Parts: sequence; structure tokens; C-alpha cells
Amino acid sequence: MILNLDKGFTPYGTENEVQYNSFTFAGGEPHIKITSEITPHKEVNITQRITSFNDVGLILIAVNALRNMGVKNINLFIPYFPAARQDRLMVSGEPLTVKVYAELINNLKLNKVTVFDPHSEVTPALLNNCEALNNYKFIETITKSLSKDVLLISPDGGALKKIYKVAAYLQDFEVIECSKSRDVKTGSLSGFKVYHEDLKGKDCLIVDDICDGGGTFLGLAKELKAKNAGKLHLAVSHGIFSKGFEALNESFDTIYTTDSFRTISDKDNAIQINISQLLK
Repeated sequence: MILNLDKGFTPYGTENEVQYNSFTFAGGEPHIKITSEITPHKEVNITQRITSFNDVGLILIAVNALRNMGVKNINLFIPYFPAARQDRLMVSGEPLTVKVYAELINNLKLNKVTVFDPHSEVTPALLNNCEALNNYKFIETITKSLSKDVLLISPDGGALKKIYKVAAYLQDFEVIECSKSRDVKTGSLSGFKVYHEDLKGKDCLIVDDICDGGGTFLGLAKELKAKNAGKLHLAVSHGIFSKGFEALNESFDTIYTTDSFRTISDKDNAIQINISQLLK
């Protein structure tokens, strides 16, 4: 059985879907009431997109409600794992936020927790019974619509290991390494570099896991054009797009993402590949 806590996100479909009512109390607390009859021996797969702490709270109380019904076999699919970027202590006084979220999930004692294209190896290392889905099919789907000699662009050192694995899976795609500098106190970006002298007019596909404000990709786009890049495309597994698409659309011919974080509207001018397509 499937319990889709975000009714707009149904990666496993809606067959055998658990019915429920949910709302938020005036005090801010999420509440859920499961209305389907579930026998204790049934396995329940919970799916949820997390865009706020209350989304995590809904998972916690949903699991508790299922446990109170006698359900023992529960799995969880949260494609975008919250705070995955806060996976190391950079300055004094900060929390290791990804560990806080991981401990909340671990305390649920679930059979399996599935995440999609985690930011780093820290997230699956912290989560018990974790299955981390890679981005190979996502990028493969995109490259089928691009030129055959498109270059795969690694925006920074953090993405480098993953992009080489993608290239090995796809075969016959050249990887271009890039880098940037970030002030750990302010978060400001500078010093974008492309480690290739002449891209010879070839189209480029930047591959990364998250686009938040897009500053990394806008800065990198300027450097790629300065190195004689052709058309620029951007592929991000988790599209937050907190500053919208206007600036990104000026630099990129196409923006690709999934529905792991939110559903992109038609006016956003991005191509969204549903995760349900990647699970087949």
C-alpha cells in the first residue's frame, strides 16, 4: 500500500493508495487521520516531498499512526533529503543539520529509506537502511535530446566524482572540470574557473544535484562562454529555484529538473522529468 503525503507527488502511482485526512492546527502542529483499513501484515510505502520542517513532522506522525494500527513494515521515499548541504561543520556555532534530520528518520525504525541523488555520501552514511538512487537515468534521458558531442560540465569539486560515474555509465561523453570559491562565513561565490582553454563551440550540459538561487550556474555560464562554449544547458536533480528562472533563462537554452522538490509550472520555462519515469 502507498501513503502519498504530498498529493501532488505520486512516484509509485495511486493504486492501493492509503486514504487519509490531514491539516495543520492553529498552533502550527500537523495532524493526520488515516481512514483506510490496513491490516497489520500489510507493507506501507510512504512518499513525501520535503520543503519545510512541517513536512518532516507529517512523516513522523503518519508513521506513528500506522504503528498504532499495528503496521510493522514501513518504507519511506523522500527524494530530496533536507539539509543535505549542511553536512559538515564549517564555522563555530553551526549545527550539523543533516544529522539532525537523519536521527529523526532513524528513530522511526523503518525497513528502508530511499533518497534520490543525495548531495554527498554523508546522507546515506547517516541514514539507517538507506537506498540511494543515482542520477544516471535522469541524465541519460536528457542527453538523448541533445547533440551527441555535448560536454558534461562539473561545476565544482564536490560534483566531480559523481559526474565521472555518470560519464562512465553513459559512455563517450567528455567531462570538463570547473571550480569556484565560496566564503564560508557569507556564502558569497567568486573565482569561477573552467579547466579547458577552448571548448570549440560545443554544447555544454552542467550536471549537479541542487539548484537553489542559481548563483553557481550563472557565474559558471559566463566562464564557459568566455571559453567558446556553444549552447548551455543545466540539469539539476532537485530544483528549488528560490530566485526564479528569469536570470537562468538568460544564460541557459534549457533547464532540466525533476519533481523531487516541487512541481514546476508551465510558465517557469523548465523541462521537468517526473521521478516516476526514472523508477521504471
